[in-house]
Formats: sequence, C-alpha cells, structure tokens
Amino acid sequence: MSTNNKIIAGLDIGTTKICVIVGQLAENGKINILGVGKASSQGGVSRGMVANITKVVNAINEAVDEAMRVSQVKINTVYVGIAGHHIKSMQHSGTLTRRNGEDEITIDELNTLENEMGRISMPSGQEILHILPQDYKIDGEEGIRDPVGRIGVRVECNYHIISGEIQSAKVIGKAVQSATLSVADLVVEPVASATAVLSEAEMEAGVALVDIGGGTTDICIFENGYIAHTAIIPIGGDRITRDLQEAFGIIKEQAEEVKVKYGSCYPTDSMKNEVVVIPGLPNRQSKEISVYAISQVIRARMEDIIQKVDFEIQLSRLGTKLYGGVVLTGGGSSMKEISQLFSYYTGLEVHLGSPGQHLGRGMIDEVRNPMYATGIGLVMKGIESEQNFGSEFKPNERIKAKSETVDQEPIEAVVEEEQMQQVNNEKKTTWIKSPYQGLRMFGDFFQTFLSDNEHEDFKN
Repeated sequence: MSTNNKIIAGLDIGTTKICVIVGQLAENGKINILGVGKASSQGGVSRGMVANITKVVNAINEAVDEAMRVSQVKINTVYVGIAGHHIKSMQHSGTLTRRNGEDEITIDELNTLENEMGRISMPSGQEILHILPQDYKIDGEEGIRDPVGRIGVRVECNYHIISGEIQSAKVIGKAVQSATLSVADLVVEPVASATAVLSEAEMEAGVALVDIGGGTTDICIFENGYIAHTAIIPIGGDRITRDLQEAFGIIKEQAEEVKVKYGSCYPTDSMKNEVVVIPGLPNRQSKEISVYAISQVIRARMEDIIQKVDFEIQLSRLGTKLYGGVVLTGGGSSMKEISQLFSYYTGLEVHLGSPGQHLGRGMIDEVRNPMYATGIGLVMKGIESEQNFGSEFKPNERIKAKSETVDQEPIEAVVEEEQMQQVNNEKKTTWIKSPYQGLRMFGDFFQTFLSDNEHEDFKN
C-alpha cells in the first residue's frame, strides 16, 4: 500500500468521550471517512488528562472495536490527541549560517535548523511536542515563506514551540499500549482541531480557533497563515453540567439533557413562563425548573470561559489583527446563542466551524458535527506526517473476508448513526426522562518511552 493510500486512525481521548476515526486520503485531496467508533470515557479522563488508566483502556477498546466493525479495518496504529492545562507554548528563533551563500537552500538545511530547536532547554518535567516554523528571513529579507531554492548566507526562522508534561504523555502511551495499539505520534489537540476546521484563507487573515470540549477549551490563534499562540483552558462543557446539577439538585444525566435540549447562553424574558419538569428520585416529588434560570446558570459559566479565552487572545497581542474573527468548534459550540455571547465579550466576528470542508466520501454526514473536529484533525495530521516522514509502525489494514484473495477498493460509505430526537419548542412545559508542517510530533523522545518496557512507570 502506497503512502498516499495508507489508512490512518485518529484517537481522541476526551473528558466525556473516547472517539476513533478511520480515514484515508482521496485522490482529490479530501479525506474519505471509513469508520467511526465512540465510547464514554467512564470518568477515566479529567480535564483532558488520563486519570484512570483502566477505565480509559476499556473505553478505547470499546471505541476501537466499533470503528473496526464499521470500517472493516484492523486498527494497529493510532495518532493520539494530547490536551490538558500543562500544554504550554512559546516563540523561539533559530539561525543557520551557510558556508556557500551562492548555493541553493535545501530542505535538509531547514530540517537541520528545526532539529536545533529540539535541543533548546525546557523547564523540568516538560518536553517539546511540536516545533512549527513560521516566517523565514534570508540575509535580512523578511517575510519569506518558502526558502527552498533561494540563495543566501544567513537563514533565520521564527518558531512556535509547543510543550507538555512528560508524565502526561507517558500515561497516554501506557493506556494506548494496554489497548494493544501503537502510538505513531502525539498531536496537541487544538492543532488537530484547527487543521480540520480552518481554511487557508482564515489562517492567512488571522483567526482564533476555540474548541470547547467536555473538560477543556482549546485555543489556537493564527497570524499570516502561521500558528502564533496556543493554550488549553481546563474548563469545558462538563463544568456547565455540574453547575446545573448543583444549582437544581438533579442528577448528571438530567443536567446534561437539560443543558443540551433547553439551555441557552442568552436568558430572555419569554423564558420566564417556560418550565421543565424533572422527575425526582424514588419516593420524591418532581421538580419544576424555569428555563430562564437554566439559561442564567449556563451564561454565568460560559462568561467565565469566554473571559479566559479573551485573556489568551489579548496575551497573544493579536486581538486587533484577527480579521477572521473567532471560529467555535467542539461539542460545546452547539450551545444556543453562543456565537452572540462570544461576539459581545470579545468584540470579534464569531461563527461556528465544522470539519466538513475537508471531507470527501464515506461517513461524512456522521462526522460533520463539530464534536468530531479533533478526531478528523488527527487523521489529517497523520496523513501529513506519513507523507513527510513515513512510518515504522504496523499499518492499519482492511479486514478480508474468508473468500477474499485480493485487496478490495477502499470502503466509501458505511452505516448511519441514529438521528437525534427533535425538541418540541412549542410546549411551555416539558418532561425530562429519568436517568502544519514541522518536526514529527514529539518525535523520538516519546517513542523511547513507548519501547522501554523496563521503565518503572510501565511495570504496573
């Protein structure tokens, strides 16, 4: 199987769900989705980081089994997302002085310069995950995007460097290995989400990608087509769910249903006459909750998230240069009136983003939902990585029927998921039922931990 036809699997280990997406590059450059599998994280992930390996392994196995059944692909190797408040970013510059300035600059020389960035000193316990080149300067000439083929003596480059905790990466590696899978690479989740959702025009204009997940809100800010700032805020949609639980004394399942079906980021006077009736626990009375009160709780927490996002935008010093505004994605972006609230506080144009523009054939309708942005991005980053660097891991392969003697064509379409139930908005009372380019991601360092079976952290 050629590199372009390799089947890639992305593994999104989220706070509320584990998702596996299987995809393949089409001839037109789009991504054909062969299969999707998802499972509850079972409380094994906290704020984007693995907290209980056993629960996460069980969820990974469940999601992988579903993805293999749907796609008819044997999944051996995955590209895995990494998140959490430990993710940091910084800017750093490097310089290469060439012996002969009349020779053309080569890609090998640029790789040498990037490799030098991989050796810069990091705080204790932190390791570099991504080294992303931005703009180049050759003999004082600035703003060069592609130096290959040019001539010059002094080559300089500004890099965006993303780092994370070694221990968090090791725990992810242990969980994935325990599920009998190989980790091809780790990809910082906001980078993956941005790859899936944003267009080149948006990145060129300057845009802030905000991915609101279950346990974290991931931010990736672009300027002139390059990543200029990344951050992960340890608050997401599950915090809103807990707020509703605490405010109204209901169980988690009821709070989640109330949030998704009847919540809004903008309370209005018309909501004051609407109530939701929630059954009580056994031998207890039902509760009537005002839709207006529900939206007040949601807005209070969402304002907290927005203020933290706006702080990161101001920290990047690019607030006045984001001509593409803010693009919201992730499961939390489906909240009603969320775009208006973001626009009100940030003063920027805001719209919702989904990975649809990069999809070709297959299960494209199933994964257009913003909640799949990270998973789609992991597949895209995996394709990019294997095209640039190849892979030493066992490839994912189509499962052959017993009578099959030759390879079949790639699967283009599979089963559909169940349709979401429609909400009856006309009723005043509602009853709730009871319960880019750059170095290979993380590179040789992470693979050392994966292959070192003697390391004490992997003995248990």
